[in-house]
Amino acid sequence: MTLFVLGINHQTAPVGLRERVAFSANAVPAALASLRALPPVREAALLSTCNRTEIYALADDDGQALADWLATHPGDVAAMDDGQGLHAYLYRHRDADAVRHLFRVATGLDSLVLGEPQILGQVKDAWAIARTAGTLGGRLDRLFQQAFSTAKRARTDTRIGANPVSVASAAVRLAQESFARLEDSTVLLVGAGETVELAARHLVQARAKRLLVANRTLTHAQELATRHGGVALPLTELDRHLHEADIVLSATASREPILQRAQVAGALAARRHRPMLLLDLAVPRDIAADVAELKDVFVYTVDDLERAIEDNRRSRREAAAEAEAIIELQVARYVESLAAGTRTEPLKRLRAHGELARAETLAKARQQLAAGESPEAVLDYLAHTLTNRLLHAPTVALREAALTGNTELARAADRLFPGGRETGNED
Repeated sequence: MTLFVLGINHQTAPVGLRERVAFSANAVPAALASLRALPPVREAALLSTCNRTEIYALADDDGQALADWLATHPGDVAAMDDGQGLHAYLYRHRDADAVRHLFRVATGLDSLVLGEPQILGQVKDAWAIARTAGTLGGRLDRLFQQAFSTAKRARTDTRIGANPVSVASAAVRLAQESFARLEDSTVLLVGAGETVELAARHLVQARAKRLLVANRTLTHAQELATRHGGVALPLTELDRHLHEADIVLSATASREPILQRAQVAGALAARRHRPMLLLDLAVPRDIAADVAELKDVFVYTVDDLERAIEDNRRSRREAAAEAEAIIELQVARYVESLAAGTRTEPLKRLRAHGELARAETLAKARQQLAAGESPEAVLDYLAHTLTNRLLHAPTVALREAALTGNTELARAADRLFPGGRETGNED
């Protein structure tokens, strides 16, 4: 039985594909039941976030059944436009590498934002759902528990979660420290990609008063706005609503500026020149360079933010290296404990066999006593039957070893049963 991790994330697959294999929280229990029903699968958990969908499973095959299952759940994504299919975007880890991957995910080392704390809660949710669904056995349960303690230790012993290092989080922090209080501000987000998604998440956490989301594809704006309690706008209506925004944060893939000087000047006039903070996180820039010349406008580009956060990023990278060392130690300990458990399996089976023989023989002896048999006869039966049941399997194995010349088993028997030799003088 092999431990597998199989999935896609922000490093291996575009957001369009990630969306097609994302599972809502309500859909996960049914998905787990379907996954567990696969013949090779013994235990399973499913982690699905905006940046990753991953299967954690114990399975008897090479993991192909897991990959095939994911390729058709929750929708049919087997046929991609590039002809490669979902399989081309999948990563697969097994055994120790799978353990390491889960520990890194839980710690935030595999996140889009290095060290982000939200992922640990999402991993805990995945574990809890699998537990409730009955698809989490003892081995995966222990693995997830170890992941939680490893993540806690890494975050306690290092500064991996100390300061935000993404451009989006730095932009929101700049907005918080600006002239406009977020609790009293309308924020206009232009775009609907990962950077804007992260910014929206931080803005909600910072209690921004109102979010507007404008995007060329309205459905994408609507999806993002729905997730974060905002209002979606088509990009064609940007001019009509620009004056409402105290803060504009833009991050599109446009090759030309989205906001020109005349548009911003018109919005300022409508606002009676109340100041505006414009955060341009796009490369190439979304905001025309001459907009910064306008009075009552404060423009920051991605370069400005990069300079502001480089010290924090360097500190976080150093902490990440320390966290990686902690993870490697915990992976080694987990693998060692797993191997030790495997080595003690024969002992557990031997003790279980002995306990079963004792219980059954004792029950029979009590029945004989209750039926009026003499205590001496019952004791004789008890000793004789228990001896035969305990020695039957070793006797058969040793007799076969003698016939086949298996001297290794004979030497092992000498160590296990030394009473058959001269033992008068013990050290």
